[in-house]
Amino acid sequence: MKYLLRAEKVLTGKRGECIDKGAVLVEGEKIVRVGTQQEIGEPKEPGVKVLDFGDCTLMPGMIDAHVHLGFDGSEDPVAHMKAADDRQLLVTMLHNARLLLKSGVTTARELGARGFLDLAVRDAINAGLAPGPNLLVSNRPITSTGGHCWFMGCECDSVTEVKRAVRTHVKAGADLIKVMLTGGFMTKGSAPWYCQFSLDEMKAAAYEAHRLDKKISVHAHGTVGIDYAVEADVDTIEHCSWVMPGNRIHYKEETALRIAEKGIYVCLTTNVAWGRFAMSQERFDAIRRMRELGVKFIAGTDAGINLVPHDKYVAGLEVMQKFGMTNEEIIESATILAAEGCGIDHLTGSLEPDKQADIIAVQGDPLADLSALWNVKFVMRKGTIPDFSFQ
Repeated sequence: MKYLLRAEKVLTGKRGECIDKGAVLVEGEKIVRVGTQQEIGEPKEPGVKVLDFGDCTLMPGMIDAHVHLGFDGSEDPVAHMKAADDRQLLVTMLHNARLLLKSGVTTARELGARGFLDLAVRDAINAGLAPGPNLLVSNRPITSTGGHCWFMGCECDSVTEVKRAVRTHVKAGADLIKVMLTGGFMTKGSAPWYCQFSLDEMKAAAYEAHRLDKKISVHAHGTVGIDYAVEADVDTIEHCSWVMPGNRIHYKEETALRIAEKGIYVCLTTNVAWGRFAMSQERFDAIRRMRELGVKFIAGTDAGINLVPHDKYVAGLEVMQKFGMTNEEIIESATILAAEGCGIDHLTGSLEPDKQADIIAVQGDPLADLSALWNVKFVMRKGTIPDFSFQ
């Protein structure tokens, strides 16, 4: 199928590039041309469907770099996951994938699902059997015995077991590896400030992932865990909260500088829940300082955790304004920068010829008013318009 998409503005995803009265030509799964409506002109061949979105903005589909499709975003998603059998959980995951896509998220990283159900969801979406974003799946998060999210099924307690888990996940078809390096807030008996793995175990996981040509994402709330993640040369750090016992914040400038120098991407997992709880001034100051040092933040919401449903993605972007990020920086973190952090910027994240036609239209101009991103009027994923779409 061929489409000619037109709108008042086109944000290409390249910093500062906004095309007034722009157009995007799509053929099959790929973008063919991007330019002004005058440059692209009228279709020169039959069979091209023209969609004019008027005063909307066309832009790259957004990326959520941290989701959990098996969590339902309720008050107690852990209890609901434990109570569900695999058939019930699979239905929940497919439902949440649909919510993400309808919200304008055309790509998501699934960073921890029970068993290997995320593979089934990814493959169903790719086969056109269910609507959802392009998924990068990590399978079961690698954790310690009784550690954070142990109930998803991959407990390890030695270098050998960690290596075996990485190899098993890649053999099964994982797109990346996820390690729960520190404890978490959602698992009883799991303290977020303590490391669940030694530095040697963390280095072994990173080595095996990179040897198998996979990126590695690390859950690290605690300051010591963040140090270990940097030392192990991971690709992305999730949360990066700098917490210590007593929920105190202990920001380390030298570690933040190494994160920036090594080009490690940080996903703060800002989300709708940040507005419900008082964040300490120390946490905000740490994030602002990291930004000043050049740390690259990518958008991700931890969708599915307590009171963070999968259709509230934009609320996480609005939180970033509190760190002093401009609308342009925030949109970049949700598109091309997130694609870079996920290792897929050659496929998506910007509107360019030969990239996937992952495109959304929003009412208004998000550069002027970020809340325009709530008003998604159209979604296209890999050149296909999902059946729930906005026509």
